[in-house]
Amino acid sequence: MSALEAARNIREDLERLEQGISDRVREEPKHIRNILNRDHEVAQLLGEIQKQASSLVDILNDDIGFTGQAMEELSTGDPFSKFYSQMDTLREHHNRYPNEQAENLEQRYRLKHDYTGATASIVDSLFSGEEGFGKYFDLNTCHDEFLSLPNVKHLSYLQYLEEFDNFAPNHGGVKRAEKLTDQYFKYVGDLAEYLTSFRKRTKPLEDVDKVLAEFDVEFGKAWSKDEVPGWQSEGGSASSGPNNLSSPDAVWCDDCEKEFKNENVYKNHLTGRKHVKAAEARKQHQEAGDNEDGGRSNGALSTKRIKERAVAEREHRVKRLASAMSTERSDTRVNVERKQGMTERERQQELENLNNITEEPRETEENGQEEGDEGDEKIYNPLKLPLAWDGKPIPFWLYRLHGLGAEFNCEVCGNFVYMGRRAFDKHFSEPRHIYGLKCLGITNVTLFRDITKIEEALKLWDRIQKEQKKSRIDDGSIVQMEDSEGNVMPEKVYLDLQKQGLL
Repeated sequence: MSALEAARNIREDLERLEQGISDRVREEPKHIRNILNRDHEVAQLLGEIQKQASSLVDILNDDIGFTGQAMEELSTGDPFSKFYSQMDTLREHHNRYPNEQAENLEQRYRLKHDYTGATASIVDSLFSGEEGFGKYFDLNTCHDEFLSLPNVKHLSYLQYLEEFDNFAPNHGGVKRAEKLTDQYFKYVGDLAEYLTSFRKRTKPLEDVDKVLAEFDVEFGKAWSKDEVPGWQSEGGSASSGPNNLSSPDAVWCDDCEKEFKNENVYKNHLTGRKHVKAAEARKQHQEAGDNEDGGRSNGALSTKRIKERAVAEREHRVKRLASAMSTERSDTRVNVERKQGMTERERQQELENLNNITEEPRETEENGQEEGDEGDEKIYNPLKLPLAWDGKPIPFWLYRLHGLGAEFNCEVCGNFVYMGRRAFDKHFSEPRHIYGLKCLGITNVTLFRDITKIEEALKLWDRIQKEQKKSRIDDGSIVQMEDSEGNVMPEKVYLDLQKQGLL
């Protein structure tokens, strides 16, 4: 095949690829499995376009000279002789292989299904059952790795979903010195790799590599300025430590890697045995590092600092990816909490229902118009139960378990109605209720739990203020009296004794 014929074939194939992408974009599947399958197919076709376009550029650049040679052959000599010679070559090939099936190039990139679930899709093998076709995280393996780390706080899976991207030691994380071990390096690397893989599987049309490159650039700038939380250069016994301290008055001790509520508590602990021992160990470690790096040049980084940068970079990637996928993270917590109240049989049935969900193909009417929502399956819900994540009513036993049939009204929240005791108890610590109390002039909101009436809240607040005024003692208003023997007593006691003639 000549270079010109190859270029023509590539251009024709590019048009077929564009048509295939157009056919898939026009589809509007509703189930998440079919949506992901469509996006992955479009991503594959886009990759094929880039590959074909790169080949076409190489041909047009004519690095080897084949294109110029083909143009010269067409411009010189008899063009019909070239045509008939190629025709004879094709006839000879078909005479030699008469039963060879010709490929129909028009069908290569066409849409071969209508997303009804009748055929196997690309995403069937990409997600585990726990991930629900990319709706939830499956961090069970990473959770097991975390629990196997030495000297870590034992967290349940639900707690781990809340804290897996918080690497500060004061939140149950690993101490800075223990983060340089191979076991921790593997753990944080596996966690970052899973989140990256999950992002690529759920967002096939997104340039994840470009996003990760931006994260790395952001980390490089923070590292060069020594502003990475928890990884600042060591120096001094007390520092601000991580940026996520519990309060502005808190003080961080680098020796103990622990947070203290204020400066006074920090100063008192400096004389403790644990702090003295930790400070000596840290000093010896620094001296050993200085001796090791003594023969190196001033511009060279120590081996320890290089390891710290590698670990900190992975932690930063985990934090940024978790922040970018906060919706999936919150949905995972809700799903795990919901599954804890289900039996194994109900879990298996839910998984089967998820895999067997299909979408009805659109039917055309006699006038040629497509049916809209009339072809969708109607949900039978006579009890008007709340809908679950899959669009179906939740089981009645779960409805009864959480008491969702009971309504609770809160006047402080503007007569907002909460369905179920659980949602009602939870709302006392939510911003809506706290804002309602502050509008009434109430500052200490912790004492007003289970109070929903405005009148009751105001009465209680007035009573609390009166009791505080009674218990408040003004030292300046007390008059001290002294008798002839030098005994000092309040004026009231002195006058009583004087009336009784005891002085």
